[in-house]
Amino acid sequence: MNYFIKELKVPGGKIRDLHKHSNAEDAILKDYGPEALAFISEYSNLADDHTCVISTNNLFSLSSLSENYYKSIINFCRINEILRISRFFEEANAKLPDQGIFIGCLETKYQRKERILKKYPKGLAHIYYFFDFILKRIFPKLPVTRKIYFKITAGRNRALSKTEIMGRLYSCGFAIEDERFIGNLMFFVAKKIKQPSYDPEPSHGPIYKMKRIGKHGKTITVYKLRTMHAYAEFLQPYVYEKNSLREGGKFRNDFRVSTIGKFCRRYWIDEIPMIYNLLRGDLKIVGVRPLSKHYLGLYAEDLKARRLNYTPGLIPPFYADLPKTLDEIMESERRYLDNCDKAPFRTDVKYFFKAVFNILFRKARSN
Repeated sequence: MNYFIKELKVPGGKIRDLHKHSNAEDAILKDYGPEALAFISEYSNLADDHTCVISTNNLFSLSSLSENYYKSIINFCRINEILRISRFFEEANAKLPDQGIFIGCLETKYQRKERILKKYPKGLAHIYYFFDFILKRIFPKLPVTRKIYFKITAGRNRALSKTEIMGRLYSCGFAIEDERFIGNLMFFVAKKIKQPSYDPEPSHGPIYKMKRIGKHGKTITVYKLRTMHAYAEFLQPYVYEKNSLREGGKFRNDFRVSTIGKFCRRYWIDEIPMIYNLLRGDLKIVGVRPLSKHYLGLYAEDLKARRLNYTPGLIPPFYADLPKTLDEIMESERRYLDNCDKAPFRTDVKYFFKAVFNILFRKARSN
């Protein structure tokens, strides 16, 4: 019989034991309902001794588990209550064997908004939500307020996006098997597929540092205003697998882009920090788009090798030709590079003015 222990680490470092059940299924049914129980049972045998069922935000409770003994770890403490989320996921990864299952839940920022707006009277609810968003969503992301926020709250009850949690899981060596919205929580099933990446400089703030492939295959850091949720970069394979590419070569139904990010992309505000890359010589004004390793992997081998001989640009040939598919994008780049080989300066001037015309009069935009 599998035991279910629920505990919570509160500010001050104390552990509060909330309750202990002798039967995990009964506890899940009572606390989360039959739909959650059915969802979890699809991926894990709750009666198996190799299934660990807990509800804790305490990293040390997780680290005390035996390595490679449990095939499944199910944690029903909302991710919103965990202080060091990536460290927690890394520890879960360390305890599981390859293909092991980690199951958890969170309240997404959209579910949080919905809950607050339903809980309080109209008008008051929007005022409350505004200040809650500033405190629980903005403060944890800014360097100036981040340390103060975590000192006061111990990271509890944070407002988190679906994108950030899924991105953190991928960065910590998991792949998403399934996700489901049940009640006011999002439950997820993640499978261990590799070791964590242990990113030493995770990006949270308004300036996003993108690792891109530059000239001669050199990895360059391209700076932009953040338009996606934190850790979104780790989800490129997931988004491509689920949604593929849409017209224009962008990811279809890309949930990683934030509401503010859509506005910034529409009016090119997010591109402003790339001027720094221009001054450094990582980019030039017109050139092939600087691509991520994953996106470059979608290109044909001949073009993939050829484009490494050129400095990427702020304005890619895409905005001059307005291709709609990945094949058309590659053909557009081939034409641009062919022309560059013959007359580089004249080609860049021609493409620059054609792109500006399309942006101003044909409303070509980055989505």
